[in-house]
Amino acid sequence: MGFALETNNELENAKQKLKKKNLNLIVLNSLQDKGAGFKGDTNKVTFIDNKNKITEFQLKSKAEVAEDLFNEIIQHINA
Repeated sequence: MGFALETNNELENAKQKLKKKNLNLIVLNSLQDKGAGFKGDTNKVTFIDNKNKITEFQLKSKAEVAEDLFNEIIQHINA
């Protein structure tokens, strides 16, 4: 699993990073939406797996994002 903070061509750059680093999953952090990022209590992420499954999440609290991340990891372990 990896993380990508992208400002331009977010999805494509994250997909390239996923492939280049040979990851099973990458979490794309978006700074394009107000309230997302590192300075606040909320974030907006997109999960991309190595089968090109893309799961976009709405702006959520960072605690909810952590729960989504945990659940995604468990799904990949059990797959």
